[in-house]
Parts: sequence; C-alpha cells; structure tokens
Amino acid sequence: MNLNKVILIGRVTTDIEMRSTPSGQSVCTFSLATNRTWKDKSGQKQEESQFHRIVLWQKLAEIASQFLSKGALVMIEGRIQNRSWEDKSGVKRYTTEIIGENMQMGPRTQGSSEMKPQTSQKEDEDIPIIEDGDEIDVKDIPF
Repeated sequence: MNLNKVILIGRVTTDIEMRSTPSGQSVCTFSLATNRTWKDKSGQKQEESQFHRIVLWQKLAEIASQFLSKGALVMIEGRIQNRSWEDKSGVKRYTTEIIGENMQMGPRTQGSSEMKPQTSQKEDEDIPIIEDGDEIDVKDIPF
C-alpha cells in the first residue's frame, strides 16, 4: 500500500496569489510557515521554522483567496508533489509543493478582517463570537 498524505497547521506568510489556467481553472499559491520548538542538550529552548509552498485548486482556491490573508492560521491537508522545469536560461529547477485537498481555517482574531468576506455590518452582527472561557448558550449557536 502507498500513501502520500500531509497535514500542516501553520500561518500564511505571503499574500494569496490567485490565477486562472488557460482552461479557466482557479489556482492559488501561498507560503505557509510551521514552527517546531524543543530543548537542546543544555536545556536551552530552540525553535525552527519550515516554509511550505501551498497550491490550491478550483473552489478551494477561491475560498482561500477570499478568506485567508497574511498571518492567518490554517490547516492544510493534502499531498506532496515534486516538480521540475527549465528556466529561461536553460537551468533545470526543482520545487516541492503541498497540493491542498482540504482546508480548515483557524479562529479569527478580535477586530481583524482575517477570514472575513466582504459583508455588511449587519451580517457580521448576526454571528456571535464566543471566546475561550465564556459560557455557551445554545441559542447563541448560529445553526
């Protein structure tokens, strides 16, 4: 059995770049940073960041370009893909990308337009924001 699956949770580090293929398919790309922290042998805290190129297609690309922005927390589930091509000077180039198949957006920060589509003020007021530690009243759940 073979499996090519990756799950990343991190922050968007670049603006979402939205394009269309010649056949009309939507595609967006952006960079996602994941961090890892650990203590070394001497007990000092160490931190390392990895940057991943994310590629989303069709409806997922449209949703990401509408709701994600630089700094947004997001989970991407997908597969790893390696590509190669020749640049204009004839040099062979390589890249590794994560082709996203599922996406889960993180919480929106208070006062941020992150993950918020262009809506009227009235629509925003209809959706309550429940903070950690607040009691949840069933009538406040919007579904």
